[in-house]
Amino acid sequence: MALTDTAVRTAKPRDKLYRLSDALGLCLEVTTAGGKLWRLRYRFAGKAKMMGLGAYPAVTLARAREARDAARRVLAEGQDPSLVKRAEKQARAAQVHTFEQLAEEWYAYSAPRWAESTSRKARLYLDNDILPDLGRRPVADVTRPDLVALVRRVEKRGTLNAAGKIRQWLGQIFRYGLANGTATTNPATDLDVVAAHAPRARNHPHVPLSELPALLRDLEASRSDLHTRHAIRLLLLTAARPGELRQAPWAEFDLDAATWTVPAERMKARRPHIVPLPRQAVALLRELHQLTGAYPLVFAGKARPERPMSENTINKALRLIGYGDRQTGHGFRHLISTELNGRAYNRDWIERQLAHGDADEIRGTYNHAHYLEQRRGMMQAWADEVDALCSGAEVVPIRRAQQ
Repeated sequence: MALTDTAVRTAKPRDKLYRLSDALGLCLEVTTAGGKLWRLRYRFAGKAKMMGLGAYPAVTLARAREARDAARRVLAEGQDPSLVKRAEKQARAAQVHTFEQLAEEWYAYSAPRWAESTSRKARLYLDNDILPDLGRRPVADVTRPDLVALVRRVEKRGTLNAAGKIRQWLGQIFRYGLANGTATTNPATDLDVVAAHAPRARNHPHVPLSELPALLRDLEASRSDLHTRHAIRLLLLTAARPGELRQAPWAEFDLDAATWTVPAERMKARRPHIVPLPRQAVALLRELHQLTGAYPLVFAGKARPERPMSENTINKALRLIGYGDRQTGHGFRHLISTELNGRAYNRDWIERQLAHGDADEIRGTYNHAHYLEQRRGMMQAWADEVDALCSGAEVVPIRRAQQ
């Protein structure tokens, strides 16, 4: 006899699994734990087979009969309904694009056009913050509240710069998804509207020149290792960006020619940059070469020499000697720019030393290696002045006429 809703609802577990038959091969399987599963018995190619049609009460008696009839239609067409069901499930799974797949496609597309530092940072934030939360979710299931919650967690750590980068990259990931058809909406738009407000702070603070000797004395007396102390002094002698220095391989340096050539892919402005090295910088690098010359990187990491020192190392060292809110690694560029401009050096020399982009793109393209010898003289004079200032000599800065 056919089953009824009441018979299905009131079926109780027994000591052994048993089945209640309906019609045309449909039955209800009742487990010893009380589970109720719909099964369809059928024959295909001369063999008795059975397939599942879902669990009660999620699948009602009426729905189970509909599924039975659909399976029997497949059987009448000469196909095995179990195999057809499995193939349909695999096809649906293949169509579900996860957020991790989309993010990895975006990263593979974008990374070749980034500086090495940018691609490393994006990889770090993907692996540590973005993918653990969202990676396994289908792209279509990721909502704006999900993204806001993710960014809020990063903000609560106090890393507002990281939160800003993550907002930016989430937006780019979904824009990429819209362009290739993986995503239908961009839930990452306008996340900046609800961003936490950063505390008001001076950008890249730096001490006045008169306090530089005290800072360097405090640095030498600190517990910071030689690599860190030399990195800070090299920033002061070259006006390089901290990231460019941290990630510099020995192959970029020609100590005999006293030059450091940074390739375009490592530069913010995406053009090669030649840095003249004062004698003092060459001496520091020769000393470092005795320590890390066996590794590719000048500032090889302690635990993992194939990776550069942490981006926080320099600022941490300055903070530990009491200059946390008064001097940063990047702040040395501001100090050098202020002092060299105050000495009336040619503005183009200074801007080229700082590797700033040229407002005139064509002029910048043809001028990228200009003024090397002029900058060499300028930076040697600057290094000598710092030495004299630290030795206690009275220094009268030489003002240079524009050339």
